[in-house]
Amino acid sequence: MPALLLGPLLRFVDATRATVWVELDAPGEVHVDVRLPGGGVVSGSSRTLGLHGHHYALVVVEGLPSGRRLPYTVRAGSGAGGSGAERVLWPRAGSRWPASEIRTPADGEPLRLAFGSCRRAGDDGAESTALVGVDALSALAHRMVHGDPEQAWPDLMLFAGDQVYADDPNPGIVERLRARNDGRAEGAPEVRDEIGDFEEYTWLYHETWGHEAVRWLLSTVPTCMLLDDHDLRDDWNTSQAWREQVSARPWWRDRVAGAFASYWVYQHLGNLSPDELAADPLLARLRAIEDDAERDAVLDAFAQRADEDATSARWSFSRDLGGVRLVAVDSRCARRLEPGGRRITDEREWAWVRAQALGDDRAEPARHLLLATTLPAFLLHGIHHAEAFDEAVADGRWGPLAARLAERLRQAADLEHWAAFHRSFRDLVGLLGEVGRSPQAPASVLLLSGDVHCSYTARVRLPGVDPARTAVHQLVMSPFRNPLQRAVKAANRVLDSRPVRALTRALALAAGVREPAVAWAVEHGPWFDNGVMTVVLQPDGTAALEVDHATTRGQAPALRRTLASSLTAAPVRDRTGAAVV
Repeated sequence: MPALLLGPLLRFVDATRATVWVELDAPGEVHVDVRLPGGGVVSGSSRTLGLHGHHYALVVVEGLPSGRRLPYTVRAGSGAGGSGAERVLWPRAGSRWPASEIRTPADGEPLRLAFGSCRRAGDDGAESTALVGVDALSALAHRMVHGDPEQAWPDLMLFAGDQVYADDPNPGIVERLRARNDGRAEGAPEVRDEIGDFEEYTWLYHETWGHEAVRWLLSTVPTCMLLDDHDLRDDWNTSQAWREQVSARPWWRDRVAGAFASYWVYQHLGNLSPDELAADPLLARLRAIEDDAERDAVLDAFAQRADEDATSARWSFSRDLGGVRLVAVDSRCARRLEPGGRRITDEREWAWVRAQALGDDRAEPARHLLLATTLPAFLLHGIHHAEAFDEAVADGRWGPLAARLAERLRQAADLEHWAAFHRSFRDLVGLLGEVGRSPQAPASVLLLSGDVHCSYTARVRLPGVDPARTAVHQLVMSPFRNPLQRAVKAANRVLDSRPVRALTRALALAAGVREPAVAWAVEHGPWFDNGVMTVVLQPDGTAALEVDHATTRGQAPALRRTLASSLTAAPVRDRTGAAVV
């Protein structure tokens, strides 16, 4: 009889459908039974898909009533088509957590979307807490169950990158790596304690999603996910020079195959709607293959192509959530890296992003547009100008010697955000202006990001865009659980000081950087504590922001409200209160 190894994860939910992801320890038929208010049951089922000795199912349930809270159970058996013995896998007997449920949206309701990035795995014990602080996701789960009953739950969570740390796993994983492959990295000591293949990636996901509180949270709140550098290796695709160096290493191909293949099954598939799943060619091909070895080879070949040819796979995705459109942008895999032509997404990917953001395929305009990208576009100003300066010099503006030094700095200081791909930054500013000046402009355009291990909010002003009609904000939440060291926090504050901001701007101008017409001002933050942000989007076009940081209440993790703020239009001001022209 199959047993549940990981999950269930509630992934996609709309007014009448839901998808539930699980991993079992053996092949089987998985059933998700949703209890209806009148006492009936709606069910969905799927045979597991075997990949590299693991067994996964993504079950689609259709025909749900809208606007309801619907408890569900997961059961499985070894026989196909419901034959053979079965047992209930979820909820677990004796669990102290309430029943997992699917909450379908109803017309006219607000959308609450919580987001963040960068989470170290661990429990809520003293050792983990001392190492990486209180877990914001565990704290969110505790608040949902034990907090103020009037506090609304998130309708959706966005994980904006770095759910797993393949290049820097926790000590327990390192011990398993050494025990499994004590010679695997012979000749490559730099990866001796790093994740190397699909099997080892599964260890990371089990550790990351297996904690009791987080497991319940993921079973109850729908999720969408983006990948970032630590899913593969720090500074992944920072530059062409970085890529040439690392792709020549003998361990790189196995790492790439494990990274993309595991991301596809653990994270990406759940981003897709039931219609997109039905049309996915790789999923259909894998399901049609009976031989395990052949199936693994097809998946690994797909993973290799995804790394070598960005046009062979798309990791960006979009979701229509009533009057809200979420466009999640892959800012890592689809890059162009050659000096002089760098882009954070290539032309093909950017054309897709533009079409989604402009609503080319929508019958009705969105009231709110959410652009999710793991890397913030509007950084603290001192860092922004430093990255733009470094890219210009690395592109040869001050000669070959300076270019080599700038490339070294780019890699050493992680200068790889939108400002360090300045052509793409200009393209993004142009797109934001185009959206904001459209006759059917949304009431808000919110850029949701993580990565930088600090969080803040910034209001953005674009020429020709009336902030009373369309409010534009950069919202950054990082980390969920992985705080910066004190020295790095101090460096961030220094880089955003007025003298350093003036210096880096002058250097960028001297290197020939010409900024597009845009102004932004940090209004709140930066904060450096573990936490989570929530945007509350109303059908009437109003929007609000809630910022919560992780703490403890008694012995339990908890959240404290740091900020509750309207995202409606107001003059763009910096933190001193001065108007920004």
